[in-house]
Amino acid sequence: MEHNVIFQPSGRRGKVAEGKTLLEASYELGVEIEAPCGAHKVCGKCKIKIETGFFEKFNIDSRIEHLSPINEEEKNLLKPEEIADNYRLACATEIKGDILIFVPEESRKADQVVLDTGKERVFTLDPAVKNYYVEMPKATLDDHRDDLRRLQDALKEQFGLDNLYMDYFVLRELPNKIREGDWKVTATVLYDREIIDVRPGFVQKCYGIGIDVGTTTVAAYLCDMSTGQMLVKDGMMNPQVRYGEDVLSRITYAMMNKEGRDKLHDAIIEGINTLASRMTEKVGLTPTDVVEITLVFNTAMHHCLLNLEPKFMGRSPFAPAISAPFDVKARDLGINISRSANIHVLPVEAGFVGPDNVSVLIAEEPYKQDEEMRLLIDIGTNGEIDLGNRNKLLSTSCATGPALEGAQIKFGMRAAPGAIEGIKIDPETLEVTYKVIGDEKWHSRGGKSGAKGICGSGIIDMVAEVFKAGIINKSGKVNMNLNTERIRRGESGKAEFVLVFADDSGIGKDITVTQGDIRAVQLAKAALYVGTKMLMRHLGVDKIDRVTLAGAFGSYINKESAMVIGMFPDCDLDRVAAVGNAAGDGAQAALLDKNKRIEARDVAAGVEFVETAVEPDFQERFAEAMAFPHSKDPFPSIKHILDKIPQR
Repeated sequence: MEHNVIFQPSGRRGKVAEGKTLLEASYELGVEIEAPCGAHKVCGKCKIKIETGFFEKFNIDSRIEHLSPINEEEKNLLKPEEIADNYRLACATEIKGDILIFVPEESRKADQVVLDTGKERVFTLDPAVKNYYVEMPKATLDDHRDDLRRLQDALKEQFGLDNLYMDYFVLRELPNKIREGDWKVTATVLYDREIIDVRPGFVQKCYGIGIDVGTTTVAAYLCDMSTGQMLVKDGMMNPQVRYGEDVLSRITYAMMNKEGRDKLHDAIIEGINTLASRMTEKVGLTPTDVVEITLVFNTAMHHCLLNLEPKFMGRSPFAPAISAPFDVKARDLGINISRSANIHVLPVEAGFVGPDNVSVLIAEEPYKQDEEMRLLIDIGTNGEIDLGNRNKLLSTSCATGPALEGAQIKFGMRAAPGAIEGIKIDPETLEVTYKVIGDEKWHSRGGKSGAKGICGSGIIDMVAEVFKAGIINKSGKVNMNLNTERIRRGESGKAEFVLVFADDSGIGKDITVTQGDIRAVQLAKAALYVGTKMLMRHLGVDKIDRVTLAGAFGSYINKESAMVIGMFPDCDLDRVAAVGNAAGDGAQAALLDKNKRIEARDVAAGVEFVETAVEPDFQERFAEAMAFPHSKDPFPSIKHILDKIPQR
C-alpha cells in the first residue's frame, strides 16, 4: 500500500510505500532533513513534528496512529515534553497511513537566505522608545519620596517628561535597580509616557526588531534604535505553513479544529522567538535586551499572530476585528523579549490589505508624488497592488498563492544555498544554463552544480525562458513535438521539461518544470495582472508611468522576465524597478521613527480599497490574463523580445 505524505514548510508531497521511514520518504520527495548519524538512531538531529487533524486542502486525515509506535531510541533522544507534543525521529518512524509532517528549523539542512533590500533608504531617527539617563539624590530621612516618585521627578526636571507611569514588572525590580546603580539609572521610556525598563548606570544602546510576517516567509531586522543601524537580518519559513500554504487554508484549519486558532498563534510566536534568539546571539545580546518590535503582515496573519478570531476574515465582507494601529505587551503574546517590551502593530487598510501593504506605502511614499502614475506590486502568497499618486491612491489584494515563492512548484524551494535563482535557455538548442544561490558561476549540462530546487526569482525566469524558447505556447501548454530529450512525460503522465539532469543536481534526481508548475504560475500572474487592470479602470487611466516590484525576493526578480510572463501591464523597462522587501523596510522605518506610525495611520485611512473580485467581468479578464504575456493587450516595450519567439 501507499499513503499520502506531506512535508511542511517545503510543501513537498507524494505517495510513499507503507513501512518506509519518514526519513526515507524525505529522500524520495526531495526534502532535506539533518541526519548526520546516517539514520542509525543515535544523533537525534532528524527531529520532526507530526501535525494531527483533518486538512481539508489536502483532503487527508493526519493521525499519530498512522505511524509506527514510538521506540526506545526515540524515548532516549527526545524530551518528554517533545514526545507529548508529537515530535518523532524521522529515521525511526515508519509510515502506516496518511500523514502531515512539519520539519522544524533546526532539522533542516539549508539555512534561509534573507535577501538584501534592493534600495538604499535613509530613515529618520526618532524612535518611540528612548533611553534617558538620570542621576537622583539618595533617599534620606529628610527626603523620603518613594523610588518611583524620585525617578519621575528626575525625568521631569532633566528632560521635561511629565505624567509618566511605569510598567508593573519594571516597578517590581525598581528598588534593586536604583540601588545597584547608586541612584544613577537609565530609564527606557515608550512614547515619552510609560517607563518600560530601568537599568543601573548609563546605558546608551536601545534595541528593537522590525518583522515582516509573510504568509510563506518571515523576515526580521534587529536594529540599534539609538543610532538607526540595522545590526542583523534573519529569516525563516513561516511555521504556520504546516497548517496550510495560503491564508484561507489556515483560516479553515482554525475553524475546523478545536485548538486550531491557538496552534496557528503558537506556531508564529515560536518562530518570532527563534528569530529573536538567533539574531541577538549573533551580536552578543540576549532577547531580553530587545524593548520593542514592530510587526507588519497581511490581515489574516495579523489575526493569527494576535490570536484574534480569524473565521470572519474568511467570509464576505471580510471585516477585521480591528483596523487601527495597536500596541500590546510582549508578554501578553508570549514573545520572549523584555517582559515589558512594546509590540507595535501597523494599521489594517481594508479586508485582506493589511499592515504589510501600509508598510510598503510608507517606505515608498507614492502619495507624495505629483503627476506620475505609479504601480506598486508587493509579490507574495497574498499579493497587494497600489496605483496612483498624490491626487488619488487605490489599492487591492489578490490571492496569488505561494507558487511565486516556491510552494506548489514540484521542485520549488525557499531561497537557500542550492536553490536555482536564475535561468537562461538557448532557443535554438534548448540547452539550459542556470545560477545557484551560493555559487557565482553559471552552470550548464555536464557540470556538477549542487542544485536542489528552484526559488522565487528562478521560477519567474524559468517560465519566461520556456516561453521565449517556444517550449510552451501562449496558453502555457508544453510542446511535446520538439526534438529534445529534455521534454518528456513525467511519472504522472503529464508533460515536463528537464532543467537539470540528475548527474548535475545535488539531489540525485532530475529537476524539472512541469505542466502543473506552469499552470500555478499562470494563476498567480493572472491575479496580479487583472488586479492592476481593474485599478487602472477605476482611475480612468490606460498607461502606467512607473512600476515598483516589492517582495522578499523582489531585488532578484528579472524585470524583463516578469513582463514577458505578464505579471503587470506594459511599461518602459527602464521605469520598472525592484526594491526588495519594502514591507520589511517599512517595519524598520516605523521602529526607528514614531512619526512614520502616524503617517501609516493616515495613509491607511486615505487609500481607497477596491474589491476587484466582485467586478462583473472579473472572470473574463482573468481568463484573458492567463495567456503569456496576455491574450489581447499589447506589450510594445518588449515587442522586440516577443517577435523573436520561435513559432514551432
